[in-house]
Amino acid sequence: MTLTFSAVALLGIAAFLALKMRSAKVGAAVVLFLFGFFAAHSSAAGAINGMCQSFAHFLAQLRA
Repeated sequence: MTLTFSAVALLGIAAFLALKMRSAKVGAAVVLFLFGFFAAHSSAAGAINGMCQSFAHFLAQLRA
């Protein structure tokens, strides 16, 4: 049985763990950079962009 994981999922988990452990070393920065890079080029990019736009709109409504 073959089990495959996407790079985005693996780097997302690694980024979550780096943030959870408050790791601020060079390795964590590289993981977060790679997660952002791969997420931007995946099918999740549209959903991530939409979520960020919705959050920005929500913040704008709070200030109004």
